[in-house]
Order: sequence, then structure tokens, then C-alpha cells
Amino acid sequence: MGRPPSFFTNLCIRRTPNTHFQNPNSQIRNRNNSNTSKSSAGNGEFVQNLDANVVKIHDFKPQGFTEIAKAVSKIIRSRPRWEETILSEFPTVNFVDPSFYNEVLKHQNNVFLSLRFYYWISSQHGFLPDSVLCTVIFNGLVEAKAAKIAQNFLGFMRFMPEPNDLERYAECLCENGLIEDALEVFDYLKWVNYCPTLKTWNSALSGALQARRADIVWKVYGNMIESGVIADVDTTGYLIDAFCIDDNVWKGYELLRQVVNGGHFPSSVVSNQLIRVFSKSGNYSRMSDVLHIMIAMNQPPGIFTYQEVIYGLCKRNMKHEAFRVFNDLKDRGYAPDRVMYTTMIHGLCKMKWLGDARRLWLEMIQKGMIPNEYTYNALIYGYFKIGNLAEAERLSKEMCEIGYGETTVSYNTMIKGLCLNGKVEAAHDLFQQMAERNVACDVITFNSLIQGFCQEGNIAMGTKLLHDLINRGLQPSTASYTVLIEKLCEMGHVEEGTVLWKDMQERGVLPAVCSHDSIIVGLVEQGFLAEGMEWLSNMLESRRRPRQETFERLIHCLSEADKWGDALFVLGSMLKMGYTLNECICLSVVGKLCNDNPSGVEKCIEDVLRTANAS
Repeated sequence: MGRPPSFFTNLCIRRTPNTHFQNPNSQIRNRNNSNTSKSSAGNGEFVQNLDANVVKIHDFKPQGFTEIAKAVSKIIRSRPRWEETILSEFPTVNFVDPSFYNEVLKHQNNVFLSLRFYYWISSQHGFLPDSVLCTVIFNGLVEAKAAKIAQNFLGFMRFMPEPNDLERYAECLCENGLIEDALEVFDYLKWVNYCPTLKTWNSALSGALQARRADIVWKVYGNMIESGVIADVDTTGYLIDAFCIDDNVWKGYELLRQVVNGGHFPSSVVSNQLIRVFSKSGNYSRMSDVLHIMIAMNQPPGIFTYQEVIYGLCKRNMKHEAFRVFNDLKDRGYAPDRVMYTTMIHGLCKMKWLGDARRLWLEMIQKGMIPNEYTYNALIYGYFKIGNLAEAERLSKEMCEIGYGETTVSYNTMIKGLCLNGKVEAAHDLFQQMAERNVACDVITFNSLIQGFCQEGNIAMGTKLLHDLINRGLQPSTASYTVLIEKLCEMGHVEEGTVLWKDMQERGVLPAVCSHDSIIVGLVEQGFLAEGMEWLSNMLESRRRPRQETFERLIHCLSEADKWGDALFVLGSMLKMGYTLNECICLSVVGKLCNDNPSGVEKCIEDVLRTANAS
């Protein structure tokens, strides 16, 4: 049959059992044996000491195993350290007699106590393993889902269960997340020509998915097909989940279509997974397809499916569609919870649909759902966005009165909203109030203030806040730098903007594409054309897309400086990216060419077109 799998060979190595069931050491065994002579023999009458919760023998004489076994079983159940005295209390009993210890275990209804007793018996002189009893204990551990303890027992006792028992053991391993160990058991079963049932294969697939191991899913499925087992709809669901883990959602979607065309439909969990992945990637047409498939197969989407859809649509700024789905949800008789109401209110506020947001606010209150901190802040920021500061401040005051005001989220909402409306000093006062009231500020707090002061033209204050952010041990984000670099370059301080850009790189913060644009425009405006061209080349090499205004400003400055070679290169790159040249810039360039080199105008235009069409 070839070389046996590792599972078989591992059983030939004696392993230490679980620490909860250690064998007594030789010192304990010798002490117990020495006490045997001190034990008294009597008429065999048992007396139970209920107060001490122990069982003792005063006068022992030979009796049936059943009576003695019951007494030993009771001691095992009631006394914590029974191993230390059990031999001295039953001096004439042969504990290693299989007939006796089988009788003891027959009266135990706890597999873990049985295991402890069996480990103790195995440490006694003259013990011989009983394969039947090992099987009973092993199967009891598997039934109790104690996979790791069963694994230790199997290795320590060095016995091989029957294939059908190993199949249940493999399923138990999968349910406990021990997927690699389960695969070894599957390999052994294959070696002995035993094929597990579909239920066991599906259990292995499910366990692999819980461990986020799509590679094991495909391995198990391959072995399953080789064994001739036919997949069912549950198997298909696991495969679709594995495709999603592998970021191959299209194959998962196609598999779903095939199953549906066959008249079957996996569980709603699988559909939710597809919906979640499509939502995350912004593929809402496919997400909508999955929703309609669920409805067509008489598996209407649940509240959590709708919640996933609405959240994804709002996150991708598709709030019109989100609001339509939300209303459809209610029309179908579902009751949105507070999380979904808050998500939808937040989306409506971002669209500045404050009337609809307010109606949802009142609707959720009428249904007995009290707005929480996040619901309040969503509506407050919505009023800030439309410039209704009075209503925003009224809601903020109301929120504080019910105990939601003294939090980082609430302060951030107010600071961001005030900065949005040009009230930067008032926002800064709130920032200082946070420190006085021991409310932690975070990078969002600083970013709002940095942007607010920069928009007011106060670059010095914005720079100070950035340094303050770093000195407090907070990690700046891309937004912490972007507006500062933009404003510095706009005001002619390109060198300072470049220093900030390098500082971003050193701190592991990814610069925004618009920061490159700001530096390029700033450089060429200051006459540093070569440096500007170098930055543009770096952008193009790293596949970043400059703005059209950046291209046009470069072309204008280069043509003014008679740098026609560079200007034509920039123009060709611009056209290749799908931009069209602004009419004013076009006329300016052509006019400059006509004045400087009338005979070369046609050739220059041909060069531009050739560059734009080049691969």
C-alpha cells in the first residue's frame, strides 16, 4: 500500500498526555505500596463519611467487584487527590485487573474522570492496555468535542481506532480548528481505502474556512473528488466562500449562477459573503444580481444583508441608491435597527438631504429607538454642511445634556463643522477645552484644525499643530500633510513643502497624488523647470496620474522658456492619458510656435501626435 502517512507513524511515538491527566510519579506509587501492609483486613463493611466527603473501608473481606467498583467510582468523583490514598484504602484490590477497572469505569458518567482514572491505572505495575476500553474513552472524548485531549490520549496509549471512529475524530478536529491534524487523519483513511461521508468532508471544508485557509479548502475538495464523493449545495457554498477569500469573487459568482440554474441555492451566509465582497469592490450591479437571485429563489435577504448593502452604498457615495434600498427594505416589512437608521442618516447628511435625514430621525424615535452619540453627530455634521450652525449647536447642546458630549467623536464633529464654516478660532477653543476636560484628541482632531488654519492662510499655526501632533506620539496621516504642502507651494515656499513631503516618506505615510501636483506647479512657477520635469517623470514612472492643470501649467511655462522638446513630451504624455488640451493653452502654444519657428509648426504637431499614439 506504499508508505504509511504521518498520522500512523506518529502513533508509534509515546507522547505525554494532557497536563490535566498526568500519570502519578513513581514516588507516589512506591509510597502507596509501602502503606499496603498498614492497611487492616476486616469483614468488608463499607462506611461513608459524608462530612469529609470521602469513602473508607474499616473491615474488608472479598466481595463482588460491583460493590467495590461503585465505592472507587464515588471516591474518584468526590475526592480531588484520590490518587494519593486509593491503594492504601483498597489494599487487596488488583486495580490493573481489566475486569475490575472496566467495572469502575462502567459506573463513571464523566469521560474526563474516566480518562484520569485510566491514566492512573496505566502507571501501575502489571498494567496491560485494553484496546476496547481505549476505544470507549477515545470515542467519549470525541463526542465531548475534546479534540486536543483525544489527540493526546491517542498518541499516549498507542492504539489505532477503527476507521469509522477516526472519521468522527477528523470531524471533531475540524470543528476545533485543528485542520492540519485532520488532514493527516484523512491521509491515513485514504491509505486504508476508507472513504469518509459527505458530512465529514463538508465539516473539513467548513473548518478550513473558519481558519481562513482557502488553500486547504481546495486540497480537501480535490481529495473528496478523487474519492468519488458527489458534492452537495453546502459544498458549493464552501467553495464560493473560498473564492471570496482568494479575492476571486467572479468565480464564486459564476459558481453561484451554475448552482441556481440547477435549481439549488446555498445558504444566505454565502450570499451575504458575495454581497459583502462586491460591495467592498464597488461592483453594485453584481451585488444587485445576488440580491435578486436570493429573492427569486425564495430566500429573501435578511436585515443584516440589507445592512451590508446600505453601508457599502453609503461608503462608496452612492447614497441615492442606498436610500432607495432602505425604503425598499421597509416596504418588504423589515424593521431597520438603530445602526441602519444611523448609517442612512449619515449618508443623507453627506448628500445634504437634511429634510429626509430629519424625517428618519423622528421616525426612529417614534419606533422607540433613542438616537445614540453617532446618530447625533451624523445629524450635527449634516447641519454644519449646509451652514445651519444654530441647529447644529442646538443639537450639540441637547446631546451633551443626555450625556454624550464629553467624547472624542463629539468634539471632533464640532471642531470639523466649525472649521468647515470658517469658525477656526472657535474650533481651537474647543480643542483647548478637550485638554482641560481630559478628553483625548486624535489625529482627526488635529487634521481638522490643520486644514482649517491653512484655509485661513495661517500656515504657521497649521505647521505648529502638525509638530504638536507628532510630539504627542500620534501617527500623522496623509491628510495631516496634504493641505500644508499645497498651501506652502501655492505661497511660493516650495522648498518647505518638499521638506514636508520627504518627512512623510520617512514616517511611512503615503503622500497623496495631489501633493506631487502641488510641488510640480510650485517648482515651475518659481522657474525650476528641470526639477518640475523630474517630479513629473517620477509620477509617470510610478503610474500616478497628474491633474490636467499640472500638465497645462508645465506646457505653458516650458513653451514660454522655449523648452519645446520638454513641452512636446509633456503634451504627448497628457494626450496619452486621455486629456484634451485647453483651448486657451492650445492657442498660446501654437501662437508661440508660429512666432518663433513658423516653418517647424507642422513638424512639431506631427511629433506631438506621434508621441501621443506611441505605446
